[in-house]
Amino acid sequence: MFKRGTPLLLLLTLVVCTTCATTPVEEEAPPAPTLPPGPSPTAEGLTYYVRTDGGSPERCTGLADAPDPGSGFGQPCAWDHPFRALPPGGPPRIASGDTLVIGPGSYMMGLGAPGADNPDFCDPGYAWACTMPPVPSGLDATHPTRILGAGWDAGCPDPPELWGTERADLVLNLTDASYVEVGCLEVTDHSDCVEDHTGGLACERDHSPFGPWAAVGLHAEDSANVYLHHLNIHGLASIGVHAGRLTDWTVEDVRIAANGSVGWDGDLWDDFGDANSGTLTFRRWTVEWNGCGETYPGGQPTGCWAQTAGGYGDGVGTGETGGDWIIEDSAFLHNTSDGLDLLYHTLGGVVVLDRVYAEGNAGNQVKVAGQLTVSNSVLVGNCGFFDGQPFTYNVDPCRALGNTLEVAYTGGEQVSIVNSTFYGQGDGLVGAGPREGFACDGSETLTGWNNVFLGDRDYFDPDDVTFLFYQEGCGDLFFAGDYSIAFSVKNTEPPYADPPYPSAHNRLADPRLVEPHAGSAIGMSLAVGSPAIDAGDNATCPAVDYGGLARPVDGDGDGVAVCDMGAFEWRPASARLYLPMVLAHGGSVHGVEAHGRAPLHGGS
Repeated sequence: MFKRGTPLLLLLTLVVCTTCATTPVEEEAPPAPTLPPGPSPTAEGLTYYVRTDGGSPERCTGLADAPDPGSGFGQPCAWDHPFRALPPGGPPRIASGDTLVIGPGSYMMGLGAPGADNPDFCDPGYAWACTMPPVPSGLDATHPTRILGAGWDAGCPDPPELWGTERADLVLNLTDASYVEVGCLEVTDHSDCVEDHTGGLACERDHSPFGPWAAVGLHAEDSANVYLHHLNIHGLASIGVHAGRLTDWTVEDVRIAANGSVGWDGDLWDDFGDANSGTLTFRRWTVEWNGCGETYPGGQPTGCWAQTAGGYGDGVGTGETGGDWIIEDSAFLHNTSDGLDLLYHTLGGVVVLDRVYAEGNAGNQVKVAGQLTVSNSVLVGNCGFFDGQPFTYNVDPCRALGNTLEVAYTGGEQVSIVNSTFYGQGDGLVGAGPREGFACDGSETLTGWNNVFLGDRDYFDPDDVTFLFYQEGCGDLFFAGDYSIAFSVKNTEPPYADPPYPSAHNRLADPRLVEPHAGSAIGMSLAVGSPAIDAGDNATCPAVDYGGLARPVDGDGDGVAVCDMGAFEWRPASARLYLPMVLAHGGSVHGVEAHGRAPLHGGS
């Protein structure tokens, strides 16, 4: 995983500028202000409201969901901006265990916004410091502090937009914040610039005014027991979510898209480590188009770049971390480097991927160190996706050889792949070896049951084909398993795979997958007459398939329900595709098709 060398300037790196409109900014820290104490928490917690037609704290108490009446003081009406509750420089006007409900509309977050009047933090010369303070921690698990968009309890039909401006370091701040819920918000900026871009989209960093952009959507560190839900974090100049040293987080129905450097970055760039712990649960999590700018307005990818051009591009990346990562019903799509990069997951814990879809990422679709279980997942390694696309500036196709799944052992782990469908045009489908700095001890295993493996021409050598499995540095490790089908691949016999393909239950044949295998309309399910139908092992078959439909069913009409190979259980007249949250944004995956070489296989 690439590590950016220049850290994001957060609140501790403020500067003073006396001629900021015309001269370069000189980054020196201003004197720390003396802050009055915030409100005291109450056991029940209070509910405050923000509306675009609300008023100032002098006019309105914030305790009523009502507009500013236009006169008086201390009126029962809403505040007019989230900064009224969480003013730059503090202290918060909400306390531990309180709820802030933000009404529909658009709220500029940064210099010039209502409530951005603390000169120690909101000065044009160091405008990046003009951000909200950390959200106060809740009292306990049953009394969290909540920051919610109106409609959070009704499906979030019209989330309010919080958009960063004037080079704001961040929009939402969860530093040292625990027992917090954040939901039903759109977090973005109003610029298509990308921080430090080398292809003409670079943001203004040196002179004020800096423009309507922000670096990070949500920042969190040393944070536990947080619930994020129904968030759309997109179009930031650098990072969607910058979060490390987390414990027991739950993330549901969150989209992280088209952030200029990386989607979710777990490397905090400080001297205190990045390690997460406990259980980190992600459901219906879509991470796409990171490493690309996003046009404003329009919301389309632009200037996509990766590491050879000075960018980054992972959908998800971390520093050295532990913890149990449970990822369900989630998608990692069209990021300019790896889709899901957990190669630094070396400090203990397990990774579980269930009903995960990864496609069109320019590096590895999924990369994991440590104990791993993959089930009901579709990994489409069309790593040359960005070739020749109009939104591509400079992307490294099939980076790290473009292996669809890369497994790194730290010593003694077991890796299992069950009822999943893999395709790849990189060097291989499953690659393995010891993590750098670690060694295999001989007890490692890699097993697979009921899978579909489809290769293609090797992107780097069109005269060769993708391998099924290859490893270096782990002794006699081989890919063990049964009841699977492989086609257009090499390394299908010992010492790579045992039992080999073909054998009693393993098949070496065209699985006949529905095409196309990449782009905006994905196939990958079984076509009529596929030899993978009713060819699996019921003893290892999950109870549901990728789309959440029950397994097994009788697919060949012989009166016996037998599990199919692969992620999809075939059904007569079944035409369905589960793309979690992707189609909810604009109706398509930006309406693009994959570019690449003609496949070796047929399948229709």
